Amino acid sequence: MMVCCAVGCKDPCDDSQTCPGLQRPWYRDSDGDGYSDGIKVCALLKPGADYYNTCKLAGPSVDCDDTEPEVHPGAIEVCDDSRDNDCDGIIDSCSSPPVTVWKPSPGTSWQWQLTGTINTSFDVDMYDIDLFESSQSLIDQLHNDGRIVICYFSAGSWENWRPDAGQYPESLKGKVLEGWPDEKWLDIRQLDVLGPLIETRLDMAVNKGCDGVEPDNVDAYTNDSGFPLTAADQITFNTWLSGQAHSRNLSVGLKNDIDQVTSLVDDFDWALNEQCFQYNECDTLVPFVQAGKAVFGVEYDLQISEFCPEANAMNFDWLKKNLDLDAPRQSCR
Repeated sequence: MMVCCAVGCKDPCDDSQTCPGLQRPWYRDSDGDGYSDGIKVCALLKPGADYYNTCKLAGPSVDCDDTEPEVHPGAIEVCDDSRDNDCDGIIDSCSSPPVTVWKPSPGTSWQWQLTGTINTSFDVDMYDIDLFESSQSLIDQLHNDGRIVICYFSAGSWENWRPDAGQYPESLKGKVLEGWPDEKWLDIRQLDVLGPLIETRLDMAVNKGCDGVEPDNVDAYTNDSGFPLTAADQITFNTWLSGQAHSRNLSVGLKNDIDQVTSLVDDFDWALNEQCFQYNECDTLVPFVQAGKAVFGVEYDLQISEFCPEANAMNFDWLKKNLDLDAPRQSCR
C-alpha cells in the first residue's frame, strides 16, 4: 500500500524512498533478476513493464549490469569470464589455491646428475639437474614421471662457459676456484650489480618449470675469493638469495656452508652437502633434520659401507657419486 503525505508518497517497502505529490517511486529491472539499476523514477503509474517498486525486487542492492540476469549482488562468481558476477567490485574474484613451495622431509629419494645425458629411469622423488643444460622437454618428461625438478646454477661463482658469462663485469670477478680453472669467485657484496644477474637466472628457472633451485658456491667467505668477505656478508647474500627464490615460489636448498646452518636453517627448505662424512662435519647439518627438512648429500671417495650406516642413523639422504656427477648412483636407502 502506497503511503502519501504532505511531502509526497513513500515506497511501500522502503520508507526512505519518496516521490513528490501522488507520484510513486519505481525502479527498472531490465534483465529480470530481481535487482534494479538503482535509478529511481517517480511516476503516477508504472512507467514500463520492467519497472517495479522495492516490494517486487530482491533487495535495495544495485545491479552492476542490468542487462545480464546472471550478474547481480550475491551471484556466484565465475572465474575467468572477465565479469564481476557478484557486483563486489572485483572481476573474477576467485580464490586461487596457494602455491606451495616444495619442502622435502627426511627420507626423500633423489638423483643428482649435472653431466652427460640425463638418465631418467631412476624411481626417485627428486632430480637435481643443471639449469642451463637441461632442455624444456627433459624437465617436462621428469614432471610427467612424477618427479620434482631442482635446477642447479652457481650463484657465487662466474663460469666462463655459461651463455650469460659476458654479462658479468670484471669488477665482480675474484680469484679462480681451487680445482675449477674455468670459474672465479664473485663479489657477493655488490648485490646492486650481481643481484639482477641472479634474478634473471631465477626467472629462467621459473619459466622452465623448475620446482626449486640449488644455488652453488654460497660459502665464499670461507675461501680465498680475492675479496675481504665476512661471515655477515655471506649471511646477507644467502638470505637475499633464499628470499628471491621464495618470492618466485621456488624451493631452495642451502649448499654446503655448514658453519652457518644454525643461522640459515629457517631460510632454506633443505640442505645439500658434499663429503661431510669424509671430513667429519655432518653434525653441523642436524638442525635441518630437527626442523623436519631433508638433508641431501654425497660422498665421492668413501665406500658406502663407510658412511651409509651413519647417514641412515642421522636420517640423512646420502648417495655415493662420481666427482663429475654423471648418472651412476648408489643410495644409502
